[in-house]
Amino acid sequence: MNVLKPAVKKLSLVNKYVAILFPIVALSLSTYANAEKLAITGAQIHTMSSKGVIEQGTLLIDDGKIKQVLEGVSVPAGYTEIDAKGKVVTPGFIGALTNLGLVEVSMSAGANDARVNAHEISSVGSAYDTQYAINTDSTLIEITRLEGFTSAATGLGRTGQLFDGQGAIITLSKAFNSVVKPQAFMHVDLSSGGANKSGGSRAALWVAVNQSLREAEFAKTSDLSPNKEWHGMISRADALALGNVINGKIPLLVSANRANDILQVLSLKTDFPSLKLVLVSASDGWRVAKQIAAANVPVILDPENNLPSQFDRLGATLENAARLHAANVKISIGINTHNARLAPQHAGNAVANGLPHTAAIEALTINPATIYGVQDTLGSLEVGKQADVVIWSGDPLEVTQSALQVFIAGKAMPMESRQTKLRDRYLHRDPKLPVTYSK
Repeated sequence: MNVLKPAVKKLSLVNKYVAILFPIVALSLSTYANAEKLAITGAQIHTMSSKGVIEQGTLLIDDGKIKQVLEGVSVPAGYTEIDAKGKVVTPGFIGALTNLGLVEVSMSAGANDARVNAHEISSVGSAYDTQYAINTDSTLIEITRLEGFTSAATGLGRTGQLFDGQGAIITLSKAFNSVVKPQAFMHVDLSSGGANKSGGSRAALWVAVNQSLREAEFAKTSDLSPNKEWHGMISRADALALGNVINGKIPLLVSANRANDILQVLSLKTDFPSLKLVLVSASDGWRVAKQIAAANVPVILDPENNLPSQFDRLGATLENAARLHAANVKISIGINTHNARLAPQHAGNAVANGLPHTAAIEALTINPATIYGVQDTLGSLEVGKQADVVIWSGDPLEVTQSALQVFIAGKAMPMESRQTKLRDRYLHRDPKLPVTYSK
């Protein structure tokens, strides 16, 4: 068991095995849960910075921030040591595009905050603002955090309108003030799914998109006060929200798959040069990888998309991530759903299909942080950054390995979720009690 030595406070990682399951490893929180100064020693540290990978290093955490990242084992006075020899340390993973905090059980009664059905609220949907809908009591947050995620980009999954509103960056600490960055991005679907919302044809879809952006550009020099008339296709609220996209204040995430659609998206920068474009999905991205790289447009993708499930995904391949990376396209790996926890497994499959291991870790950490402009705080283990840290039993991209301990802002998070509680409850159930008993 974990012990404290008289001279140096030191914690060891101990394996706990659960029958019929692969090994699940956990740390005891009792000794250091409230410690402000922690020294994680002996681990292989993936800094995601210019320091690269330190094979056996020490990570110092002080008052919720990274104090130092050192080679070798070094424990300054006043620090509580966590012995992580033989383990792996990474920055907390970032959900690149999720619905976390917005949906619990999508088919249940009650509001599903990941969807908007009221068309009369906003004419094209760009004004919708996710920050007001976040529910930090969602059990999916703990489930995702248990897989090594400490923050996420979350937004509306469906609006039935042209734009899917403004998303936010949230921490997965479950604190009530979980929004790290409101109005962090806007999303629009310009794939066949988007065409279905705009008359069933891209011919109508693209006219609506260009008209919306041009009206937003015009609105920047117009008086949008309530006492002034506005006769645009989009509403005042939409124009104000899209204004932040036009001037590059927030990125515009664009779902597109077939090569022609992707090139059409890239051409938006000709008319609107300040746009910060981010491609989403991009199943055919590998076919136009050089053009994507030349435009300096990052891609958020699901590397598991390898089947032509739609006519605009005929070029889908498991090598998409590797080919985009080889062309110097910055990629992030994410899934536009509440199931962000599967992203590390998908990243591992991308590695199996040619993506370098380091690039896969970047796609879960520093790359999404850079997309959303939070790279000065999140995404890497560098001095002064927030101490969002994960200790792993081994390679985090291997499905047989697990997160031993997750820290958010230097605070150790409980390593349990509704799923683990149910597992533990019924794994050792007292047969004398009914199955549905309550503790």
